[in-house]
Order: sequence, then C-alpha cells, then structure tokens
Amino acid sequence: MSAETHELVVVGSGVAGLSAAVYAARADLEPVVLEGPEPGGQLTLTTEVENYLGFPEGIGGMELIQRGKEQAEAFGAEFVHATVESAALEDRPFALELSTGDTLRTRALIVATGASARWVGAENEDELMGYGLSTCATCDGAFHRGDDVLVIGGGDSAMEEALFLAKFADSVTVVHRRDELRASEIMARRALEHEQIEFRWNAELLEIHGSQDEGVTGATLVSHPDGHPTERLEESASRTDAESRAVEPRDGEEVEREEVDVGGIFYGVGHVPNTAFLEDTPVPLDEDGHLLTEDGMTTETAVPGVFGAGDVMDPKYRQAVTAAGTGSMAALDAEGWLDQEAAERLEASAPA
Repeated sequence: MSAETHELVVVGSGVAGLSAAVYAARADLEPVVLEGPEPGGQLTLTTEVENYLGFPEGIGGMELIQRGKEQAEAFGAEFVHATVESAALEDRPFALELSTGDTLRTRALIVATGASARWVGAENEDELMGYGLSTCATCDGAFHRGDDVLVIGGGDSAMEEALFLAKFADSVTVVHRRDELRASEIMARRALEHEQIEFRWNAELLEIHGSQDEGVTGATLVSHPDGHPTERLEESASRTDAESRAVEPRDGEEVEREEVDVGGIFYGVGHVPNTAFLEDTPVPLDEDGHLLTEDGMTTETAVPGVFGAGDVMDPKYRQAVTAAGTGSMAALDAEGWLDQEAAERLEASAPA
C-alpha cells in the first residue's frame, strides 16, 4: 500500500461502515474501507431482513450488504480486505497497522467495527445460524409466530430477548446454566412473572437439530442439579477409563440429556464490541469495550478526527437501520471536521 495520507479511513464493512462509505464517497473524500475478518458484519448471518426501510417484501442480509458495497464503490470508495492490528492515534495523520503488514495513514477515522454476538459452542450452531438460530430477537422474532422457542442465557440480554419473543411465540423457555439469574432485578422480575415464559434451571444447550432447508427443529439440552452441566460432561470425557471406574456417581450427580422440539433458538449471552485495537489508544471505551462518543449525542469521540458508528458505540438498539443512520452521521461529522482542519492548515501556512 502506498505511503500517501488518506482523508478518511472507515474500519468495518457492516451496514454502518457501508453507510459511512457512501456518504463520504459522495463528498469526494475517497474513503478507504477496511472490511475486517468478516466482511458485511452480523447482517450477513440474517437470511431475511423485513424491517429495513424501503424493502416491503424483505431482503436477504447478504444481498443488502452487497448492494451497499456496490453503491459505495460506485461513488469512489476503495475496499481493502484487512483488519487493524494496532492504531497510533496520538498524532496526525493517524497510523493504522494492518493485518497485511501495511501501514495506512489517514487524517480522519470512522470506527464501525460492530460487536460480535457471543455463541455458546453448541453442535451445529455454525450451520444453523440464520436458519432458525439467531442472536437478535428484534430482528428475527416475527418469523417465529406460533413457534416454541428457546432463549439461551441468564442476563439482561436474555430477558430482553425472551420478553420480546413472548409477543410472537407460543412459548418461550429460558435455558440457564445456573439456578439464579444474572439479570437486573427489574428485568428478571418481568420475565419470571410473564405467563408465557418458562425457565429451565441448571441446563445448557448441547446440540441444535435441523437443517438449512428445514430450519431449527429441536435441540438437545443437558442438565445437572448443581449447574454448569457441559463443564461436567467435559470433565467426565477427559477422565481415563480407570479413573471413571474409580469414581462412583452419587444420586443426583449424573448429567441428564433431554430432546426438545422447538422452532427457534435465540442466543442472549451478550455481545463483545470489536475494539481490541483501540485499547491502548486515547479513544475512551466503556467497561464493556463500547466506544464512547462525546455527550452520547454525536459520533465524535474525545480524540479529534476519530468518529464512531453502529453497534461498536450502540449497546442498546443494535439494528441495521440505526447503524446505517449513525454511519451517515459519522461521515457528515468527519466531512465537517476535515473541512475545518483543512481551513486551519491553510491559515497556518499563509504568510504573515
């Protein structure tokens, strides 16, 4: 990659990054978009998007992302398949060390790296994510009208998923590996008192049944009276035959398996913001790693020239349309900041 200094680099190619790229490219900023390890972000795992403005018949998540990329490229955005390993943001131009070994320099930076949903490691989750297995009830809950569904988790995220799904599903069962919730008192009470929400305590999801043609058709759950059953299964599997014979199981200590018929499974075990490359920079992050913006009402961060967009700075809404909105806001903020910086440079270089 050349040693030139770019006006703007967008890190991330989900809907927030693509929206920022479209707006920035139309402003002739010639943005470079770093696609990241999973180009397109979480939306590519969604088979059908029904709540994005302008698509009354719905649109596939991958198609929406591909259209956005083509739109950005048509206006002049350049896409590079790379991730940021580290960033030097103390001085300008900023310097980004890429996974390719190259160094990219830029006057302004939009961070739109999103947040990755935590998965639980159940068998077949890779194959069935987006085919009845989801990490977003708000996105996919309406597809499960009349279904029996599972929600995996015990924190606020899981309670929010369960409460939303109760509007559509015939039944919602929260599967939690302990016998008490981690959720806040108010969220726990709402879920526990809801007549359509049941709880499976000391249980975990081991395997998901179904196919991409049929979708999710069922699941294998494991349970143990003292909780964390999959850990106990792993411990048992790691013992030698001699060790297993030497251990006499006591009543209630066996891990039990159960097959259940369900039409959907939702992971509610939280999201991890993709901000590792910012941890040693002046850009402030909250305790969970989300990028903090000034006053919470702008895309600007405490570092002049660095802006945030999408789920990386939004732990609440996490919707495609809100991510696209903050992407366009970040591009407009970056354009205004670059114009002001250019005027200040010109004034500083003018003869006295």
